[in-house]
Amino acid sequence: MARITKAVFPVAGLGTRFLPATKAMPKELLPIIDKPIVQYAVEEAVAAGITELIFVTGRNKRAVGDHFDANLELENQLLAKGKTDLRDMVRNIIPPGVSCLFIRQPEPLGLGHAVLCAAPAVGDKPFAVLLADDLMKGDILPTQALVDAHERTGCNVLSVAEVAAEDVSKYGIVAPGTQAENGLWEVRQVVEKPEPGKAPSRLASFGRYVFEPEVFDVLRGLKPGAGGEIQLADAIDTLASRGRVLAMENPSKRYDCGAKFGYLEAIVDFALADPKYGAPFADLIRERLASLEPVGPAPKLTGTG
Repeated sequence: MARITKAVFPVAGLGTRFLPATKAMPKELLPIIDKPIVQYAVEEAVAAGITELIFVTGRNKRAVGDHFDANLELENQLLAKGKTDLRDMVRNIIPPGVSCLFIRQPEPLGLGHAVLCAAPAVGDKPFAVLLADDLMKGDILPTQALVDAHERTGCNVLSVAEVAAEDVSKYGIVAPGTQAENGLWEVRQVVEKPEPGKAPSRLASFGRYVFEPEVFDVLRGLKPGAGGEIQLADAIDTLASRGRVLAMENPSKRYDCGAKFGYLEAIVDFALADPKYGAPFADLIRERLASLEPVGPAPKLTGTG
């Protein structure tokens, strides 16, 4: 089985839910404390053995490339001030032996089209896809789990998790088949954003995938789907009809950082887990909670709005 060494990061989205912050700054560079969202996804991929990072960008996304590029002026200034730890941190955002490639998506034609733009760089090898908006936290991260599953099975593999019945219309929902092995299910169908009463399950596909290169042929033959875009979910559904897709439950905690509440949740949880700031941040939260006036029940927020 071919070892997976390439990962695609579709980062061409406009980030309209975070305007005006994303008017000039890519949403992928929004920070969780002091590290941008996309860097967490890159670190997850590198930890899974990925050595070739392919970013599919759009207009006004040059800053994503700048973040992962060398900045000799900054490094020299830090070194001159004796801040070698910070210099080393900046220098090693991309570790030795890992390369970056940036490809422009000429038009915003959907996630499936963005993945297809990476085809020349991926070639005929299996590859991972990571959506930076989905921030993962845990001892086992989904990309490593998916890579391991692919090496055992040779199939396309999706990361899934159960969502509330009222939330199925926000996701691509998987119709699971028989269990292929422990922790893996065959996927019979993927339905993009079904109505709650018509969803085949409550298992939603999230932003981690491993694909065989056959997905590119499927994407090339797709007609525009929902929203007039080339939908990755439609390509997965086609592959599922051929018995070529497996689903694996996400082993980690997922934060939807493409939505404001999910982004706030991530900041709180990562801050509480920070070895330096966790304890004083917890004290701050207790202090703020103690000063709040009693209010009625809070509206339900799922991190998707």
